[in-house]
Amino acid sequence: MDLLDIFFLAVALAMDCFAVSIVSGVIIRRWSGRIVFPMALLFGVFQALMPLLGWFGMRYFSDYIRSFDHWIAFGLLAFIGVRMIKDSFGPEENHTFNPRHLKTQLMLAVATSIDALAIGISFACIGYKTISSLTLALVVIGLVSMLLSVIGNILGLSCGRSIERKLRPELVGGVILVLIGLKILITHLSGLE
Repeated sequence: MDLLDIFFLAVALAMDCFAVSIVSGVIIRRWSGRIVFPMALLFGVFQALMPLLGWFGMRYFSDYIRSFDHWIAFGLLAFIGVRMIKDSFGPEENHTFNPRHLKTQLMLAVATSIDALAIGISFACIGYKTISSLTLALVVIGLVSMLLSVIGNILGLSCGRSIERKLRPELVGGVILVLIGLKILITHLSGLE
């Protein structure tokens, strides 16, 4: 793969991070580098780490990983999304989805990056033989994910006030997370990956 191919692959992988970051920006309501940057870092690290794990896994149990990774991603995103939807109908102080919490950020980073395991498997299949040959791809994937996460949060923050007046952000965010999970599940089950 050349650098342009790797870049487009990285953008495609980061779209889930981007969408989740927009939702998070809507929910946090005001800029906070203490929230946005750690979230972006986690998204970037996990988006880069998962292909590496998939590449390693290809040697030992690629069929096993491929058979259930989409279920894990769907389960995590659906769990978080349904909790957000439920929270949107209760008082704000009872909301459990909070992108300000590291635990929530970590769950989102894992959930949005699980599909990148398959990319690591494909890297092994197309000739990446050593970790050093993967380095450029992993760095680009991580950096693009971090950048799109920050941009997504900024978009969410800028649109958040108008969205908040018209809609419940947690409801919209929950629906988006469930839809992302369904997209991952349907894509894998239908063989379109």
